[in-house]
Amino acid sequence: MLEQFHVPEQDRVYVDTERMRAATEALFMRCGVDEAGAKASTDVLLTNDLRAVETHGVSNMMRNYVASYMAGTLNPTPDLKIVRETATTANVDGDGALGIQIGGDMMQIAIDKAKQYGTGAVTVFDSGHLGGCGYYAAQAAEQGMIGLCMTGGHGTRASGGMLPTFAAESRLGTNPIAWAAPARNQHPFLFDVACTQIANNKVGLARRIGVPLEPGWITDTDGVPFNDPVDPPDEYFLLPFGGTRENGSHKGYGFAAVCAIMCQTLAGVGMAGSGNQYQGGYHFFAAFQIEAFCDHDEFLDNMDDALAHLASAKPAPGHDRVLYPGLIEGEETEQRLAEGIPYHREVIEWYESIGAELDVPIDLP
Repeated sequence: MLEQFHVPEQDRVYVDTERMRAATEALFMRCGVDEAGAKASTDVLLTNDLRAVETHGVSNMMRNYVASYMAGTLNPTPDLKIVRETATTANVDGDGALGIQIGGDMMQIAIDKAKQYGTGAVTVFDSGHLGGCGYYAAQAAEQGMIGLCMTGGHGTRASGGMLPTFAAESRLGTNPIAWAAPARNQHPFLFDVACTQIANNKVGLARRIGVPLEPGWITDTDGVPFNDPVDPPDEYFLLPFGGTRENGSHKGYGFAAVCAIMCQTLAGVGMAGSGNQYQGGYHFFAAFQIEAFCDHDEFLDNMDDALAHLASAKPAPGHDRVLYPGLIEGEETEQRLAEGIPYHREVIEWYESIGAELDVPIDLP
C-alpha cells in the first residue's frame, strides 16, 4: 500500500491481533452470525490487517458490515444451495450472505475438487462483499495449489463505480482479481489488485486520515478526470487502471469486463443493472493442483528461484529494493504478529462506541 495511506504515527494505536479478533467475532455474533461464520469473517479481516491491506480490514469494513446487518440487507443465517455441479465445478446461491462469511467454504470446494481432479472452480451469486480476493487465492496456495479469485458487482452505482473507457456513467465495480502460488522458502506469490486506478475503499481511508488523492485516480460525476491532487469528494467515479485511453485505460476496463463475465454471467445472472435481480456481489473461485501439471517439489524450488530473481533486480535511483507480489504482505504479517496491528485511534473509538450501543464488551487498548 502506498505510504500516504498508512496511519500517521501520531494517530496509531497498536492492538494485539487476538484482542481485535475477539472483539470482531463478538460483534459479528451480536449481528446474528453463528460462531463458525463469525470466526471465518473475522479471519478474513484480520488477515488483511496483518498483511497491511488495511482498506479491507476492520478499519474500513466492519462498520459497513454491522450497518448492513442492522438494516437487514445482509442475511446472517444463509441457506446456501448448490444449483448446478459437476466433478470440477459448482454454482452456488449465496442467499444474501456476506461474502467473507462463506468465501472460505466456497474456495475450499474448489480446492477439494482440484485435489481429486486437478482443477476446481466455483461461482457464487447473491452474496455480499468478499473482503479482498487475495485471502481466498492464498487459501489455495497454503494448501499447495495455485489459487485464483475474482469478485464483481455494483455496476450501476450513481457514484463510486468504474467508468468504462470514454464513458460518463458507471457500468462496473472495481472488480478485483487475485492470483497466489506457493514457494518453498520465499514468501508466497500473492497478486491482488482492483481493475481501477485505486480501490474504492482507499477513498474512504484517505478521507479518514486526511490525505489527498493523486491525479488521474478518479473523475467528477461528468466523467472528467481530476488532473491535480484532490481531497476525496462525496461523489465521484473511479477510472480503470491506466486512467485515460492514451495511458491504457482500455486494459483495466477489459480486465474488469472479464471479471464480470466470470463472476456474474457465468453464474447465470446478468451484469448489475442489465436485468439482474440480484444486487449483491458475485464471486469466482478456482484452484489448480500443481501435480496435474508438473512435479510439486520442482515447482516449489523453481518458484523460490523465480521470486528471488525478481527481487534481486537492481533498484532504480531513489528506491531501496525491488519487490515481488506477496513479499511485503509476508513481511508485514511477521512484524504485526510480533508488534501488534497499528489502527487509527478513530477505529478504536468506533469499536468502543458500537460495543456500547450493541451491549458487546470491547477490550481494546
